[in-house]
Amino acid sequence: MTELQPLPRVVIVGYPNAGKSTLFNRLLRQKKALVHSLPGMTRDFIAGETRLAGRLVELVDTGGFLDSPAEPFSSQVKAKAWAAAKSADVVLLLLDGQRGLLPVEEDLLRSLRKLGRPFVVAVNKIDTEREKPELSEYYKLGARTLLFISAEHKLGIGALESAVADLLPPAAEGEEEAGPRPLRIAVIGRTNVGKSSLVNRLFGEERTIVSEIPGTTRDSTDVLIRRGSKAYLLIDTAGIRRFGKVGDERESAGVVKARKNIPLADVLCLVLDTGEFPARQDGTVASLALESGKPLVIALNKWDLVREDEVAMEDVERALWSRLDFVNYAPVVPVSALSGKNVGRILSLAEQVFENGRKMVGTAVLNRFVSVVNAENPPMTRKGVRFAIKYMTQKSVLPPTFAAFANAREPMAPAYEKYLVQRMRREFGFEGTPVRILLRGPRLPS
Repeated sequence: MTELQPLPRVVIVGYPNAGKSTLFNRLLRQKKALVHSLPGMTRDFIAGETRLAGRLVELVDTGGFLDSPAEPFSSQVKAKAWAAAKSADVVLLLLDGQRGLLPVEEDLLRSLRKLGRPFVVAVNKIDTEREKPELSEYYKLGARTLLFISAEHKLGIGALESAVADLLPPAAEGEEEAGPRPLRIAVIGRTNVGKSSLVNRLFGEERTIVSEIPGTTRDSTDVLIRRGSKAYLLIDTAGIRRFGKVGDERESAGVVKARKNIPLADVLCLVLDTGEFPARQDGTVASLALESGKPLVIALNKWDLVREDEVAMEDVERALWSRLDFVNYAPVVPVSALSGKNVGRILSLAEQVFENGRKMVGTAVLNRFVSVVNAENPPMTRKGVRFAIKYMTQKSVLPPTFAAFANAREPMAPAYEKYLVQRMRREFGFEGTPVRILLRGPRLPS
C-alpha cells in the first residue's frame, strides 16, 4: 500500500476584511470560501488543493486575527489561525491597502518572524498602479518579499504565485504523483447535531470550532484525511434550517452555501441527534439529500447517551423511518463524536454506498428481472390499471437511473414504484443510493 505524500501547505493569515477569502478563491480558481462585506465570515480552516506556479499545494484560508467581544468565537478563530500558521510551509500575510497599516499588523508580522517559517507579505485592494506610491508605509515592515495585489481584479496574482512557490521546500519524491481522488463526503444536518464534532473526531484534532450555540459553522469547511492509499475530503457544512430562524446575514450566507455544497459531494452523511430525532428539520435536510441523487449514510450521533441494554436498534430505526421513510435506502450507523464509537465506519460505509451508486446492470440481466416482475407482480398505473414493462435499460449512474419501456399511458403508481425500486435495490445491491426509474411508453394523442 503506497502512502500518500502530504502536500506543502500555504496558509493565508491576516486581520478581518483584508480579502483573505477573496484571495483564497482566486488562487484556488473557484468560489469555495464565502466572501462577505461583514468581517468574521470565516471561522474555521478552509482548505483546497491548487497549483501555484506549477507546484501542487494545500492552500488554507483562516479566520481573522481579532479579539472582539462582539464576536463570540474570536479567540478560538485566532487560535486556529495561529495553529494553521505554525503548520505552514509558507505563510502569506495579507494586508488591506485601503485602510492603511494597523499597529496590530506590525505586531503580527513580528510574531510570524518568530515562527521561523518563510512568509510573503501581500498588500491587497491595490487596483491601480498609481496607488502604489501612497503605500510607502508598508516598506517599513522590512519584509523580504512585499507585493501589491488586487485579488478581486486579478492584479499581481501571477507574481504572488511565483513568490510563494519559490519559498516552498523542494518537491519530495512522489509529491506530484497523482494519487486517488479524495472521496468527497459532505457532512450535513440541521444545526447543533454535532457535525463539527464528528469531523474533528474523524480528523483527529479540533479542526473546526465546536459550540452549543447554533450556527457556529458559517462556511463549509474542508478537511482532508489521508489514510494509507485512500483519501477523504470531509466537508463540514453550516447547519441547514429555515431562513426565519437564521441569526444574522453571515449565517444566512452559510446556509445558502451548505445547500450549494450538496451537489458537489460524492457522498452525503446526514447527522442526526439521537436524543432529538426525527425532527421536522431533519426531514427537510433528508429531502435535499434525496433530491440530490447522492449516495447517503445516516449517522445517529450522541449514541454515548443511550443505554444500549435498554434500547434496541430495530426500535430506533422504526422511529427513524416513521418520519424519514423516503430515505430508508441509507445505511444507519450509531456513532459518538465524544467517544469515537463507530465513527470510522462512516468512511467505510461512504465508500460502499458510493460504489453501489456507480453500479451498472446489463440490459440482459435487467430484462430477466423484468420478466419475473411482470409474472409475479405486474406494474400498476396511478389509476390502478395493470401493465407490462417490455424491457428496461440503465441510462446512467450516481444515481442509478433506468428507462422502463412499457405499454402504459399513465404514470406508475407511487406505491408500486417504491416496491419496484426496493426490489431492484435488493436484487442488484443498490444500498445507500437513490434509484430512479423513468417510465417510457405511448402517450395519448393531444
